[in-house]
Amino acid sequence: MKKHNFSAGPSILPQEVFEKSAQAVLDFNNSGLSILEISHRSKDFVAVMEEARATALELLGLEGKGYKALFLTGGASMEFVRVPYNLLKENGKAAYLDTGTWASGAIKEAKRFGTTEVIASSKDENYNYIPKGFALPADANYLHCTSNNTIFGTQMHSFPQTNVPLVCDMSSDIFSRELDFSKFGIIYAGAQKNMGPAGTTLVIVKEDILGNTGRNIPGILDYSQHIAKESMYNTPAVFPVYTSLLTLQWIKKNGGIAALEKKNNEKAELLYNEIDRNPLFKGTAKTEDRSKMNVTFLLKDEAHTEQFDKLWKEASISGINGHRSVGGYRASIYNAMPLESVKVLVDAMKEFERTV
Repeated sequence: MKKHNFSAGPSILPQEVFEKSAQAVLDFNNSGLSILEISHRSKDFVAVMEEARATALELLGLEGKGYKALFLTGGASMEFVRVPYNLLKENGKAAYLDTGTWASGAIKEAKRFGTTEVIASSKDENYNYIPKGFALPADANYLHCTSNNTIFGTQMHSFPQTNVPLVCDMSSDIFSRELDFSKFGIIYAGAQKNMGPAGTTLVIVKEDILGNTGRNIPGILDYSQHIAKESMYNTPAVFPVYTSLLTLQWIKKNGGIAALEKKNNEKAELLYNEIDRNPLFKGTAKTEDRSKMNVTFLLKDEAHTEQFDKLWKEASISGINGHRSVGGYRASIYNAMPLESVKVLVDAMKEFERTV
């Protein structure tokens, strides 16, 4: 029986990606070798890496605009360290928006490198909104933000104009909506939510913002070194990169980001409409800042938890338990989530209303 996987990550991927990657585990490119055992220096895998980097830039509309795409290891959490190492000048200042758990993690790491100013935070209301009307310090070296807050179900629907590099953690909404990606100096995203399995991180870097800190950067943490080595400074995560390429190909084949955004809006509208209509549920995020990727909601009466849990489990729904920081439920409706699965969840919510 089909499982409707609403997990926040590692998360659902397209069925054809599962099938092609599974075949590659047995025999990659009719080479007689598994993708798990081929050399990362082999002609076959170098072609994978080159296509993956090129396709990422193509989908984001950044070809020929001075950007480089990298596939690195260490997760988005490693980029919490790489970003200040590469952008925060000695005796400089970094500016950060604090909109959730991962933004807080990035701030913690940046403080190890120098002055780090939190210019706005939504911590006062358990991160249920996106701060607005903040001012960027004139002496900031860069501004860091998190576009989508997986745990708390909020999303930035607009981004500030800045005179310094704008850095964004897009781990949970990369490739899900059209944006002017040329506004950003660095974009990074762990693969395991919208692009592939855990194990690799896509980093998009505008090359001309590098080399200005005065720091002596260790090679493994230096974006310039990774660019020079074409994501091969150390052995890359071969299988996650390959699976990410398959997902990027799937996005391109299915109309690109614009087509996916239309479907994502439809899924989010369907689910939020039910949360707002059904008297037994309430959303946790401020309406204007609701995420199109991670829908967080609560039962108005927790005494009904066991009854609702039984209903959604019987519907073959998986992965909607909310994070402990929020409680309740979280339905992650990433690119590969079909509308049909969202309808199953909505039907379970309606059935719950009829039976209470």
